[in-house]
Amino acid sequence: MGKTYERIDGRLRAFIEAQPVFFTATAPLDASGTVNLSPKGLSGSFAVLDEQRVAYLDFAGSHAETVAHLRENGRITLMWCAFQGPPNIVRVHGRGEPVFRDDPRFAELLTHFPGIDPSPHGLRAVIVVTAEHVRDSCGYGVPFMTYDEDRDLHAKRFAREDDATLSAYFEKRTIARSMDGLPGVPLPLPPSTG
Repeated sequence: MGKTYERIDGRLRAFIEAQPVFFTATAPLDASGTVNLSPKGLSGSFAVLDEQRVAYLDFAGSHAETVAHLRENGRITLMWCAFQGPPNIVRVHGRGEPVFRDDPRFAELLTHFPGIDPSPHGLRAVIVVTAEHVRDSCGYGVPFMTYDEDRDLHAKRFAREDDATLSAYFEKRTIARSMDGLPGVPLPLPPSTG
């Protein structure tokens, strides 16, 4: 049976920090809008900031649904599943905010990700999530799967971009607006301060 927790600490923190992949879910306020579910998992791109806040690096991609939804309403759920070891699922329901590259908080937030060089990945923002509800459940239906290693394709693809070419790439993609027309990542990208 699942439990609700007031903070992200102890066993919960250790569990989520050990998982190689997590999922984010967001939605616009408009009931006819598109619900978005995204996998995240580049090693070192997630951090627990304190007992109420977590953060992850938002890298280059062809869409910006999560960013657009967070800019509109801030609602987000993060989920981790145990694919190895004892069955467990942890969800953090909360409020999220994209902290963009020109935000004064950006450089300090990057210090929470010492194990990763964000430069080859086209870093767009740091997503900061403040937990409102932290819950776990059994995870009995989650299969066993093994983690071998991160794919290196993302870094290889975006390592050849600088701020100008990355902005040009984003101009051609659905990045400045969500699929439902909400404001996404502001373009052109400001220079990276990290």
